[in-house]
Amino acid sequence: MEKEITDSELIVKFNNEQTKHTAFELILNKLQKQTYWHIRRIVINHDDADDILQNTFIKVWENLAKFRGDSKLYTWIYRIATNESLLFIQKKKQNFNISIDDENSEFLSNNLTADNYFDGNQIELKLQQAILTLPNKQRLVFNMKYYENMKYEEMSEVLDTSVGALKASYFHAVKKIEDHLKKETNFK
Repeated sequence: MEKEITDSELIVKFNNEQTKHTAFELILNKLQKQTYWHIRRIVINHDDADDILQNTFIKVWENLAKFRGDSKLYTWIYRIATNESLLFIQKKKQNFNISIDDENSEFLSNNLTADNYFDGNQIELKLQQAILTLPNKQRLVFNMKYYENMKYEEMSEVLDTSVGALKASYFHAVKKIEDHLKKETNFK
């Protein structure tokens, strides 16, 4: 059984011209799928997520030699992916003349129902629509905790926010989702 290569070993391989491409391929194999789903939960649409994933890994390729190792490699890549995703949403809102301050993600909800790649059932659709009612930061925190089971300390590195603030954001997000789902299903 092969032992998993460490982040520092990957960086050393990447900084060696002879093993640079192999190291990058290893990084892609290790992190591409989970990074795609992280992006997809932010932007909803498959095609947009694919484009952002490609941009993310282009930035990783261009900047990996400068990676200092202060955090885990996947945390660093998640930060790039998060920033790229939020930048994409901001540009999309500007293109559709939607207020940047408008936390209502109706256009993302429309993307969800129009996405040919969405294969969830009605319950998953209702949950996703409830998640999309959250402000961006709460939505990010909820997705990272609920879907990716990310630790608050890791989220803190990705989002550059205190652990306490992240816990509060998650608590408020869960409450808002519960309230939204109760309202949608007419439960009291």
